[in-house]
Amino acid sequence: MTNETPKAPPLYPKSHLLAASGIAALLSLALLVFPSSEVEAKKTTLSLELERPAEQLKDESNAAPLVQAEADQGSPFAQIEGAEANTEQASEQAPATDSKTQAQAKDPAHREVTVASGDTLSTLFAKVGLPANVVHDLLASNKQAKQFSQLKHGQVLQFELDKDGQLASLHSKVSNLETIRLTKTAKGYTFDREISKPVVRAAYAHGVIKSSLSASAQRAGLSHSMTMDMAKVLGYDIDFAQDIRQGDEFDVVFEQKVMDGKVVGTGNILSARFTNRGKTYTAVRYTNKQGNTSYYTADGNSLRKAFIRTPVDFARISSRFSAGRKHPILNKIRAHKGVDYAAPRGTPIKAAGDGRIELAGRRGGYGNTVIIAHGNSYKTLYGHMQGFAKGIKTGSSVKQGQIIGYIGTTGLSTGPHLHYEFQVNGVHVDPLSQKVPMADPIAKAERQRFLQQSQPLIARMDQEKATLLAANKR
Repeated sequence: MTNETPKAPPLYPKSHLLAASGIAALLSLALLVFPSSEVEAKKTTLSLELERPAEQLKDESNAAPLVQAEADQGSPFAQIEGAEANTEQASEQAPATDSKTQAQAKDPAHREVTVASGDTLSTLFAKVGLPANVVHDLLASNKQAKQFSQLKHGQVLQFELDKDGQLASLHSKVSNLETIRLTKTAKGYTFDREISKPVVRAAYAHGVIKSSLSASAQRAGLSHSMTMDMAKVLGYDIDFAQDIRQGDEFDVVFEQKVMDGKVVGTGNILSARFTNRGKTYTAVRYTNKQGNTSYYTADGNSLRKAFIRTPVDFARISSRFSAGRKHPILNKIRAHKGVDYAAPRGTPIKAAGDGRIELAGRRGGYGNTVIIAHGNSYKTLYGHMQGFAKGIKTGSSVKQGQIIGYIGTTGLSTGPHLHYEFQVNGVHVDPLSQKVPMADPIAKAERQRFLQQSQPLIARMDQEKATLLAANKR
């Protein structure tokens, strides 16, 4: 037996050490070939191109624009952007959730419940240990308190209890911009409504017509209401019922409302450009020094004409103006002194121009009819209505674009449609070919101010479109 201390066996086999050395060498080579600074630079460039926040309207020239491109263009970077955004969002939210859980644990006076299917205000109160009579007292204390009973799935109610476990306050976020609150006082509960003011920025959308305007606009990121606004703005020059063709394209710069980094709504169209059958129409929104707002061409001519071309949005022309049409019900040749627009029952009908209503009632084969006199020379007639809009009656005044009634099939009609007539000095003319006068252009005193506001908007559409096309070629 010897006194030598035995040697400790090696911690790792020789083969493992060789493998580790090889891995280290590969990592060193990777760092030489792909330095971290280049990786970061690529990521930063991608972020600048794809996640550029649009500027607030008050500082339009100091920030990069936000692009909303039609999904059909299909840039693969969009998926990368979404994945990175989701990862960042998840990493940012995780600490918040932990702190929230800790706060609830430390603050037993705070309760929070989420509305599930079948929940009522009583069941939610029961979940936090409050009796049913508290619900009754709360709803009876204030007329506006009943808004708390209009629950939506996923809505969160937050309860604050006093030291005796009684309800001190209740609040809930009913939308991205609105929070309602009830606070207990000596006289009962007081109701408060908090309206958050969103950040308003300018956003951009581009689309190409492939099947229909509504489908292409949706792919481009425009809401239905924004699409309708675009059609209204450009409806003086483009008949959206019959003029739209495959290959037409549009660019729109519009107001976008943002809260906490999320889009919560849209506002006005600031500029729009629509290429229809190879001809381009441009509109720019401008408010003059007197506070009056309208849309103009890029060079300051008014887009607003005396009459709009189509009194029904996105309707189909089922019968044109003709001197020798065979009547579908009377079965004999009879002049058709107007244009028929077929659309679903209940579709809104708009006044073609400002004027005074000469008739809002029944008129023979026309059924429910509205006749509007526009000054001394022009009249328009709208027949077969299902009913009249609120406030539409004989003798009342209407504004261009105002809803006067709804598509129906009253009178001699084989299906729901609008019969629309246009008269000039008592003579029926074809409303699709009638040339109408334009409104006044920008006043000379305001022309310079108009150009200072309009030119950056036109340039914005040009720049955004060029950037989008360049990105799609990559």
